[in-house]
Amino acid sequence: MARIVCVHGVGKQALGEQSLLRDWRPAINDGMTRAGNDLTAAQDLAMAFYGDLFRPPGELLATGEPLYSPSDVDRSWEQELLFLWWCAAALIDERVAPPDGDTLARTPRTAQAALRQLSRSKFFAGIALRALVFDLKQVRRYLQEPDLRHAARARVTALIDSKTRVVVAHSLGSVVAYEALCALPDHPVRALVTLGSPLGIQNLVFDQLDPRPSTGQATWPGSSEMVWTNVADRGDIVALEKDLRGRFGDRVHNVIVHNGAHAHDATAYLTDKLTGAAVVGGLDAE
Repeated sequence: MARIVCVHGVGKQALGEQSLLRDWRPAINDGMTRAGNDLTAAQDLAMAFYGDLFRPPGELLATGEPLYSPSDVDRSWEQELLFLWWCAAALIDERVAPPDGDTLARTPRTAQAALRQLSRSKFFAGIALRALVFDLKQVRRYLQEPDLRHAARARVTALIDSKTRVVVAHSLGSVVAYEALCALPDHPVRALVTLGSPLGIQNLVFDQLDPRPSTGQATWPGSSEMVWTNVADRGDIVALEKDLRGRFGDRVHNVIVHNGAHAHDATAYLTDKLTGAAVVGGLDAE
């Protein structure tokens, strides 16, 4: 097994463990170098891959992602998260009209309008509409389909053994990793590093966690010695709540980094000095 276990985010269904590690391994090493540590511990690293659980089965003459359109966005959970992204994008990008902007013709609050506005944002630049809807559905399916949820978490727990010291998780992967660690109360992990995490989104994610939060507070996912570092870019729309202390306790270390035009990109997060320092801290705690 590995000292560092990584957990990827949404949209990786066409990749795999080795293709993801091709990007993650040097990025983690770069972050550790920025933090003043020249160890090559990131070579002792594994990827908990669960993307294939979302990949539609191939069929004659038609493989890959479904051809989603705005009409495929469900009118409850998916549409609500889409509107939250829209509001967040409008606050940081002048090209995105706010849902309730004071304009001559108010922007209608529909999935089609939200997707149209988000397509103008720098954050979602280059992401096809069908891919955006597919990613939206991945988050909803993980939280609402028990069999898929348990299978994804099992990919993480299968890689954590007595040797594991650090878990690094990006985007939806931070939700998978959090729940997996909660399911392993005696795990040896000394550092949890979450990147661009949606864990703090109150109704849609936080309130749906397993184990369920009690009176607004979530379970701590490890021992009292474990250090949790939550890393977010101010422009990362997926990480709507940058500070997780109000929901997970004051022991969470929240840091802000600057990823430039790639606010939610995993490798941009991994190469930052503060991320590297969090990884090094977990390895040094042995």
